[in-house]
Amino acid sequence: AAETFGEAMDVWCIGQDAAGNARLAERFGLTAPMLDDSKLHVSYRYDLDTVPTVILAGPGGDELERFIGFGRDDWQKLFHRLITITLAPAPVVDWSAYPVSRPGCGSKSVEPGIAERLAAEMEGNPLHARRIDVGEADDIFEFMFDQGLTDGLPVIPPTPERVLRMLGGTSRDPHEVIGVVPPNLAPVTVEKIAINSVMAGCRPEYLPVVIAAVEAITTEQFNMHGVLATTHFPTPVIIVNGPIRDRIGMNYRMNVLGQGNRANATIGRAVQLVVRNVGGGRPGEVDRAALGQPGKYTFCFAEFEERSNWEPLHVERGFRRDQNTVTVYAGGAPNGIIDQLSRGAKSLATSYGLALATAGHPKQYNHGEIVLVVPPEHVDTFAKDGWTKDQVRERIQEVTARPARELLRDEFCAEGLTPAQAERIGLDTLVPKFRSKEMITLVVAGGEAGKFAACLGGWVSGPMGSQMTTVEVGE
Repeated sequence: AAETFGEAMDVWCIGQDAAGNARLAERFGLTAPMLDDSKLHVSYRYDLDTVPTVILAGPGGDELERFIGFGRDDWQKLFHRLITITLAPAPVVDWSAYPVSRPGCGSKSVEPGIAERLAAEMEGNPLHARRIDVGEADDIFEFMFDQGLTDGLPVIPPTPERVLRMLGGTSRDPHEVIGVVPPNLAPVTVEKIAINSVMAGCRPEYLPVVIAAVEAITTEQFNMHGVLATTHFPTPVIIVNGPIRDRIGMNYRMNVLGQGNRANATIGRAVQLVVRNVGGGRPGEVDRAALGQPGKYTFCFAEFEERSNWEPLHVERGFRRDQNTVTVYAGGAPNGIIDQLSRGAKSLATSYGLALATAGHPKQYNHGEIVLVVPPEHVDTFAKDGWTKDQVRERIQEVTARPARELLRDEFCAEGLTPAQAERIGLDTLVPKFRSKEMITLVVAGGEAGKFAACLGGWVSGPMGSQMTTVEVGE
């Protein structure tokens, strides 16, 4: 082609490997110029998936025709078209000397990892976040520790190709601002959430859940700044409802609050990394927790909706059962409630109340939100007697109620009501543990064997503290 049409048009050979290009030119005595495309930018722009590929392009580089592999009929058709375009004399070619066809092989530009890197390097790529160069001699994992970008555990380096692959998990614009993250009040975009999701070890299909969780914690009512700044125990506890639980492989069964499930572990971790790396919420700085708790690494689980006759959490909170939601709650570490003997709903609810009476402190009353994780065996006990969630809540309030005089501060314990508070209430007035039964949230989860519930202690609820927040998961 170069010898026949070279004077009337440009003919280029393009190779994807510098050393291989030289060997190819020498072996076949190429007369056409060889373009070194070892960076694969030309291959990417022309969307090659197989080599060899022959492309006929117009004067502006626009593609007119292509064929892949070696096909004798394809070459004959191309020569006839070139004769028509260039008006060059028809060459004498013994086509019978050429094989009918030869297969091609995959282009390097579509190999795993390379395609994403190329997308990140080319013009128009969606990545705008500041990039940090790492020296060739540096250990990338130690570098991330040194930069303060980790939660104390190793993180996955967020290379451009990994971030682009993560962004493939959502249809949202990478530059869309999801919220403003305390304490630095830094805007967080979908791209920055994707970066931290890569670092946490998420799969792309988890990204919509992470985005929803970040959206929830950055609301005014959740008050992430307060959750960070308190010396108390709270951290964002993320509860997922809806069909997406199974679609992304979340755990809501055995060991639901423990280790071992990638989705549960990395979704919660990604949210924590966003707070740290975007918002600046670092321990010892704005994060003032006196003790902290393991949930500050990650605390995320799904509800076992199918195992309960009760409405799931998101339906209680006004969503349809088929909607996917994330609920965030400023909660503490799990505390076990063990009742293996109750065979009736009232007895079991009484056990819950007796356990919750000590939440925080036996003399601390007028509590706000608390979450009870109810295992399937306990759900069966309540279902057998037809008890609703409200009946369980009411029994808890009844069992925990104590006369104000018993909650007074005294010489043995400085916690409790002041005499003035008790007088105002009335010394014989029964005071329930929680401000209202609506403050008690019941979520079903856990293995189907084991009569062990858990309570997740809360923080200050209401305008001065944090309020449970639910948002829908988008695409």
